[in-house]
Amino acid sequence: MKHGFVKVAAVTPKIKVADPAYNAQAVCEKLKFACEKGAKIIVFPELCLTGYTCNDLFLQELLLEEAKKALFTVASCTRGQDALVFVGLPLEQDGRLYNVAAAIQNGEILGLIPKTNIPAYAEFYEGRHFAEGNAQVVSCQLGEKEVPFGTSLLFRCMNLKGLIVGCEICEDLWVANPPSTNHALMGATVIVNLSASNETVGKDEYRELLVKSASARLLSGYIYTSAGEGESTQDLVFGGHNLIAENGTILSQAKKFVGECVFGDLDVHRINMERRRMGTFGKKPELSYVVVPFELNHCETILERTFGCAPFVPSDEEKRSRRCEEILSIQSYGLKKRYEHTGLKKAVLGISGGLDSTLALLVTVRTFDMLGLDRKGIIAVTMPCFGTTDRTYDNACRLSGILGVTLEEIDIREAVEVHFRDIKQSTDNHDVTYENGQARERTQILMDIANRENGLVIGTGDMSELALGWATYNGDHMSMYGVNAGVPKTLVRHLVQYYADNCGNAELTQVLADVLDTPVSPELLPPVEGHIAQKTEDLVGPYELHDFFLYYMLRCGFEPSKVYRVAKLAFKGIYEDEVILGWLKTFYRRFFSQQFKRSCLPDGPKVGSVALSPRGDLRMPSDACATAWMAQLEQLK
Repeated sequence: MKHGFVKVAAVTPKIKVADPAYNAQAVCEKLKFACEKGAKIIVFPELCLTGYTCNDLFLQELLLEEAKKALFTVASCTRGQDALVFVGLPLEQDGRLYNVAAAIQNGEILGLIPKTNIPAYAEFYEGRHFAEGNAQVVSCQLGEKEVPFGTSLLFRCMNLKGLIVGCEICEDLWVANPPSTNHALMGATVIVNLSASNETVGKDEYRELLVKSASARLLSGYIYTSAGEGESTQDLVFGGHNLIAENGTILSQAKKFVGECVFGDLDVHRINMERRRMGTFGKKPELSYVVVPFELNHCETILERTFGCAPFVPSDEEKRSRRCEEILSIQSYGLKKRYEHTGLKKAVLGISGGLDSTLALLVTVRTFDMLGLDRKGIIAVTMPCFGTTDRTYDNACRLSGILGVTLEEIDIREAVEVHFRDIKQSTDNHDVTYENGQARERTQILMDIANRENGLVIGTGDMSELALGWATYNGDHMSMYGVNAGVPKTLVRHLVQYYADNCGNAELTQVLADVLDTPVSPELLPPVEGHIAQKTEDLVGPYELHDFFLYYMLRCGFEPSKVYRVAKLAFKGIYEDEVILGWLKTFYRRFFSQQFKRSCLPDGPKVGSVALSPRGDLRMPSDACATAWMAQLEQLK
């Protein structure tokens, strides 16, 4: 449960209809298995102690009494097991019969939650047997104990901050106003659903959609367990389609007709972070809820949940292509609006032969085509200096020629040398002044050409560079519209690759392939034997690591130790743990110290869920202190 991770299970035992004693043993066997796997919340199907398909046998006194005995058997089985367990049964209360979920922990029955919405349509006729559950919690005599009974019940874990569990049953999910809505508004971060949803053609897809959307809308974990093998097939077939979701993402689901026990690692801390972040999540309704406390042993969850190395890049090729097309459209439409507003017809951008300037040029070309403007109005300026290599220079020139834009070459060596003489900077001193002087000279040229041509300077810097502050203040940091400002470096590469794959121009594809193969570099230091001497990732660290850190720190709100934990899982076999930790320290140090550069960013379009605009997603003070974050990192091994 460290870092808010809690392992949960959706379990479908093979039962016998109307045989509670047998079913109790089947539940206990599966329960022990789930506990051995580390599950802390275990959910069984609706009415599984008797079978959902008992029909008029639910009216038999003997069956109801045997169901109670089965419940006590299961409760006894939970003694010494470190889990909160939900199991379904029919239960009589004050002369009425209810479809109930019993919450059990360490031998104690903590509460009984009746089903709210009783279906009586199509193949369902529960209304023949069951009454609608009461919202107000009352006391129910169960054996020698009084147990809270009602739908307005929540279960709070006292030693895992934020873990509050609410329960609904099957049809409750399918209605317009599910009980889970109020549960979540009253604090529930995990919703369990005990279900007996039969299979019909295509129903599984709709069921999955419901579970995903419920977890997304409620910003919660959602554990859905359905009846399966052993139920009567007189008229219906049950497939045991179990699902575990979190914030709109399916973490795991069972194959139908297999009887799988599925597990998922819910991140309770992230759920709470999402609710804090979304100020519109909702106010608490004026309802009377009863909160039942429970405790679990606090241990580190062995994570089976996977974390991809590239959280900004979809792993599925088809989805990745759609994402790339959508991002290019966002970038182009953002720039298009700026041109329509200003009435200008010229664009100026520095073209280096690197990835970022290539993407900016492709977006600008796409924008001009959308506006019906002549591509010759795009002035691509290449400005070779001390660090420029033949490879990048040739690619910049070839790219400009193939795309049909205007190429302007301005060698800035002499101008920079004059500037260095003015400020008494030796050209033999390859310090930060040496590097930044070149970057600022280039920006000055672009700005002045834009004035000359009555155009806009298009920014080329990407979001990863902004996160690390890897930009010269008032140099490449500045533009009149930054089309790449919302695109992380790992995604820049895929956007250029997508363009290369779909442009329909073999020569352009060839040039873009070489750009993609070129090491990332600002080319501010002299080449060594004609090759790039200054590789960015050797200096600030691999961008795939920094993009990973950025996503989980900013988007998910993870603390440094948690970022490190999931990074070790994601990059296992790729980077040693000490390498990951070293670059993570670099990331936090630079992210905090470089906010002043982000506080005065030019306009640029947001393209994803993470953005650094001081006018949008990141309202961060420039002098915020990183002490607490760095201190936690120093404690890690």
